[in-house]
Amino acid sequence: MFKRLKETILEIIQQADLILLGLCCAASVFGIAMIYSATRYNNDNRKIIVQTAALLIGIVVYFGISMIDLEMLIKRWKWIAAFDVLFILLLKTPFGVSDDTGNTAWLKFPFLPVSIGPAEVVKITFIIVLARQLQYLQEQRDLKSIPSVGMLAGHLVLVVGLYAAISGDMGSALVLIFIFACMCFVAGVAKRWFVLGLLGGGFAFYVLWETDKINPYMKDRFLTLFDHNMDPLGIGWQQTRSLLALGGGKLTGQGLFNGTQTQSASAWSLPARHTDFIFSVIGEELGLLGCLLTILLLAAIIFRCVLIARHAQTKTDMYICVGVAAMLIFQTISNIGMCLFVMPVIGLTLPFISYGGSSIVTLFAAMGMVSGIQKRTRPEWLR
Repeated sequence: MFKRLKETILEIIQQADLILLGLCCAASVFGIAMIYSATRYNNDNRKIIVQTAALLIGIVVYFGISMIDLEMLIKRWKWIAAFDVLFILLLKTPFGVSDDTGNTAWLKFPFLPVSIGPAEVVKITFIIVLARQLQYLQEQRDLKSIPSVGMLAGHLVLVVGLYAAISGDMGSALVLIFIFACMCFVAGVAKRWFVLGLLGGGFAFYVLWETDKINPYMKDRFLTLFDHNMDPLGIGWQQTRSLLALGGGKLTGQGLFNGTQTQSASAWSLPARHTDFIFSVIGEELGLLGCLLTILLLAAIIFRCVLIARHAQTKTDMYICVGVAAMLIFQTISNIGMCLFVMPVIGLTLPFISYGGSSIVTLFAAMGMVSGIQKRTRPEWLR
C-alpha cells in the first residue's frame, strides 16, 4: 500500500512543471521573508503563519490541479459562469465585509480563520469561461463580426460590471478588463474593435468625470499623479512615503531588517508595507538590485506561462495560459507603478510577494492549470 502511494506521489510530481513550481515557490518564499521584515516592528507573527500555510496549501493545490483534465472542466463552463455570478453576489450577504477603503471586496465565513477575496477566484474562472467562449466563436462564427464581439463584450460587462457595482473594487475590475483584452487580441479579434473600445472607454470615463459620477477620492488619486505636491499629507501620503523608502535604499539597500521606514512603528512611516507597498520595502532594504531581482523573478514566471502557451495543444489551452500571464503582467506593472508614484493606488498587490492567503492559493491554482497544460504538450513517449 505504501509503495503504491509512493509511486502515485512520484508520478504526480514528475508530471507537474517543476520549473514553474520552483519559480513560484522562490517568489513566495522571498515574499514571506519580506513580509516578516515588514511586520516584525509590531511582533506580528500571524501574517507569517498565514502566508506560510497558504504557500503549503498552494503547493498541494498546484499538484492537484496539474492532474485535472481541463477539457472536462471547460465542458462545464455554464456551471462555472453561474458560480462567478453567485460568488460575486455573496458580497451582498452578511458574509460580505468592507476593507479600509470602504470597498465590499471580501467574504468572511465563520468557519474560516481568514477572509476570502472573491476577485481572486473569479479571475481564474473568468479566464476558463472566456477561453471556451473564444474557441467556440472562432470555430462556429467569425470573431471579427459584430455579433461575436457583442457576445464577448456582454460577457465582460456582466462579470466586471456586476463585480464593480457590488464591491467598488476598481483595481480587480481593471485586471479582468486587461485579461479580456489580451485573450481577445491573441484569439484574433479585429484591431478596430480594440480602438473602438479604447475610444468608447475614454469617452465614458470623461463623461463620468465631468458629471462627478466618479468618487472624489478616486479622482484625487489620479490628479495627484500629475502634481505630487497636491496633497502630500493626505491623498498622496502613501506614495510619497513609498518614494522616500525606494530612494533611501539606493543601489544595495539599507540591509534586510534594517530599513528606516520598514522597521519603524511611527505613524509617519511607510503604510501598508506588507501588502500594497511591499515593493517599497524591497527597495529600501535590498536596494535597486533587490528590486531588479524581484522583477526578473516575476518576469521568469510570466515568460514560462507564455512559453507554455506557444506550445499548447489546443487554442483553449493557449488562451488560458495567456490569460494567466496577462493577470500577472497587469498586477505586477500596476503595483510597481503605484510604488513609483506613476500609477494610482488601486489596491492591487504584487503577485506571490505581497501578503494575502487567498491570493497565494489562487495564484498557485492558476499556475497549476498552466502546469497541466504543459504536461499535455509533451510527446507521448515522454509522459
